[in-house]
Amino acid sequence: MERKMVRNQLYVTVPNLFRCPISLDVMKSPVSLCTGVTYDRSSIQHWLESGHDTCPATMQILTTKEFVPNLTLHRLINLWSRQPTMPEQEVRVLIDKIKSQGENESEKGCFDCLEKIAEFASGCEENRRFLASYGGFLETIVCVLNRKREEIVVLELVVKVLNLILKENGVKEKLNQLILSSSNCLSSLFEILRKGSLDSKIQSIKILDSISLDDASKRRVLETDNFFSVLFDHLKTDYQALTDAVLSILITVTVTRSVKAQLVRLGLVQVVTNILSNSSSQIPTVEKAIKLLSIIATCSEGRFAVSEEPRCAGRVLERIMKVSKTAREDAVVMLWSMCCVYKDTRVKEEVVKSNGLTKVLLVMQSENDGIVRRMCGDLVKVLGRKNCGLGNYETKTTHIMPY
Repeated sequence: MERKMVRNQLYVTVPNLFRCPISLDVMKSPVSLCTGVTYDRSSIQHWLESGHDTCPATMQILTTKEFVPNLTLHRLINLWSRQPTMPEQEVRVLIDKIKSQGENESEKGCFDCLEKIAEFASGCEENRRFLASYGGFLETIVCVLNRKREEIVVLELVVKVLNLILKENGVKEKLNQLILSSSNCLSSLFEILRKGSLDSKIQSIKILDSISLDDASKRRVLETDNFFSVLFDHLKTDYQALTDAVLSILITVTVTRSVKAQLVRLGLVQVVTNILSNSSSQIPTVEKAIKLLSIIATCSEGRFAVSEEPRCAGRVLERIMKVSKTAREDAVVMLWSMCCVYKDTRVKEEVVKSNGLTKVLLVMQSENDGIVRRMCGDLVKVLGRKNCGLGNYETKTTHIMPY
């Protein structure tokens, strides 16, 4: 479905062709991969530099990671972007209207202003920069978020606007200060998580994730009533984007032993194993699930839960050659911790049963990192003894070819 933006108070369609499939923003520097799909240069560079070797839109393996500028599309976007947008003066008037409205005044007036501002922010990066740098804008809409009796539809528009400008310079740091120093903002975000639309739930989680910048802010977020139970409810849905957002924030806030233990008690290992077992789980979601397992395996409760879940290690091995280099490293760390450091018999048996020796050898062949290769070597020795007497195997793997 094509998106729309405000141009001189008229709704003008933004062609989907102009939007990057990764960021969904209008492309500034469109480039095409060997698969024929076009992306914004910064988005596809970040994807490839993260260790991926596939086309994000088609998931085809790339025969080459080189890309070429799409000059025709670049010219079309430039022509389209020269159309006049909503005057900045009109945006200032909308911001001032929101600022002047008290908590007991018409919610419709606030809704209408926020709706127009959201459309303006959706238009282009220049509009988002204008809003992010406009003095008092963030303070104004965070005040709306802080109101105790605001309608959910108004709160949803606030988080939509905040998400649109979240990547602008200094916004995350400013939101960290404004939201965490307020009395009701976190409660409003959780109200959206409970009752909002799918998109607004995802946007609320992204805001919570973005303001969790240090130990103090993570503690404040974690102290919100029913934080984990609300998030876990969303992990049990079939909405991939929502699952992905929840996994991201759990990775961000899971830093202390007490948090890890609490997640284990809530059944995180079983939930993550189900995600890995689901053939429709997308690669980014699978990678986050593996990352969480590697974090959980650093506490005794987590290791026990992994040992008690008979499918867990096998599901990680099934995915190990289908994820990015970083995710493979996370998988190796988790398996190495369970099999080599803590010598868990049940996990070793599951790894052997899942053809783990061959897969670890394949990972070792593909790795240049010394630490990961040494972990793989340790796993080969442990699994070799468990499997077929390869205890003295020297881990020379040049004869093994990846599938």
